Amino acid sequence: MPSPHLRIHEIPESLREAIHLLQAKLELPERFPAEVVADAQLAAQLPADQHQDLTRIEFVTIDPPTSKDLDQALHIEREGDGYLVRYAISDVPHFVRPGTALEAETHRRGMTKYAPGARIPLHPAELSEDAGSLLADGRPRPAMVWELHLDAGGEVVDVALTRALVQSRAKLDYEGVQADFDGGTPHPSIALLPEVGKLRQQLEIERGGVSLNLPDQEIVERDGTWELEFRSLVPVENWNAQISLMTGFAAAQTMLKGKVGILRTLPPAEEWALQKLRRAVRSLGVAWPKDMPYAQFVRSLSPQEPKELAALNKCTMLFRGAGYLAFDGAVPDENLLHGALNAPYAHTTAPLRRLVDRYVLEICHSLLNGLEVPQWARDGLAALPDEMAATGRVANAYERGIIDLTEALVLSNRVGSIFTGVLTDVHPKTGVGTVQIAEPAVELRVPAKPKEVGSEVRVRVDKVDVRKGQVTLSRPN
Repeated sequence: MPSPHLRIHEIPESLREAIHLLQAKLELPERFPAEVVADAQLAAQLPADQHQDLTRIEFVTIDPPTSKDLDQALHIEREGDGYLVRYAISDVPHFVRPGTALEAETHRRGMTKYAPGARIPLHPAELSEDAGSLLADGRPRPAMVWELHLDAGGEVVDVALTRALVQSRAKLDYEGVQADFDGGTPHPSIALLPEVGKLRQQLEIERGGVSLNLPDQEIVERDGTWELEFRSLVPVENWNAQISLMTGFAAAQTMLKGKVGILRTLPPAEEWALQKLRRAVRSLGVAWPKDMPYAQFVRSLSPQEPKELAALNKCTMLFRGAGYLAFDGAVPDENLLHGALNAPYAHTTAPLRRLVDRYVLEICHSLLNGLEVPQWARDGLAALPDEMAATGRVANAYERGIIDLTEALVLSNRVGSIFTGVLTDVHPKTGVGTVQIAEPAVELRVPAKPKEVGSEVRVRVDKVDVRKGQVTLSRPN
């Protein structure tokens, strides 16, 4: 199920105590044990003498401007009438060796938990922001390089995965890359990204896959005050996401063929759920033609239109039940698909930030190169679904808590103010509705009736507790 992403460029002092309390409530670690840091320091010095030299390839990264944990670097070139996409992923398995304190700590943490100025990383900074990060600082880094050969229509026709030394030439960010494309001056390494991205988007449409176009929440500082606003993705973010998805599909197919690995799964929507969604959308006054498939309907909705934004939020009811499916020796007779993507899929492109990706990378490297899958990778598979589920719940709670704290901070000087927003949903049992307000860009809870969903409502801020991240609202007459 999609979740909002909060981008904050700097943390105000008034949030620090509240974030510390939230971390304590969720029992998040404050720092890495000394033995884990020592392991990371040693790992950073490990020789990469088994890695092929691919430093001639001019890889670049595309990430938010402040990011330092850079998992992926990209290079695209023409190959006949098709394309060769090289996707370099940090070789985290090279650094994290079995039996070390560092390895054990990654299992305790599971994934990086994000917050402005209060990130809880999966790996110590010696790896996640230095030796393992694909920084454009002139130093080669160990990587797993996916080589995805595409035909003229964007379909993958051949796949390889190589351990290699790579050197990123530039650290790019989404807005800057978009501006370069709009101005006709893209970086040569990714000049073909729009072509490939659009081809992959078309294949997604034909496959029946879908992504919800929900806006991100972003906090910005203006004249010494902090404001929240909703931000839509620029096209380059969607094109870049298609590269990651394509790699995840290749990893899934590799593991299914080899009969060992772990997939990211989501149950396909059942007919009763689709009919329920159709009724909910109809109640909002949004037209959904009977002959229009779900994926096409979602792509037709605009988050800028209040009723359609409410419909998009309703669509999240089909994105529930995501999990991981591990197997070794035989492919289970279970759901192998990621229902939203309508294809088998695996997490493989973010090993600095997610535990499971390290396993997928090592397994795929072994299978694609005719090697024995390492025993540590086989031994850890069975426990991974539960480990990732547990850490995912904590990460979601942390992100939601951070957003609540920030919304409270933004509204702390607006007690008594009245805002107009769109009622995007109402819980049928509690009668608590979600109101999305455009300025400031907050999503707040208020008593409401289901029949009001999709309409504009007025709310008054009665009380704010920044320390607890609580905003109390009422409905003015």
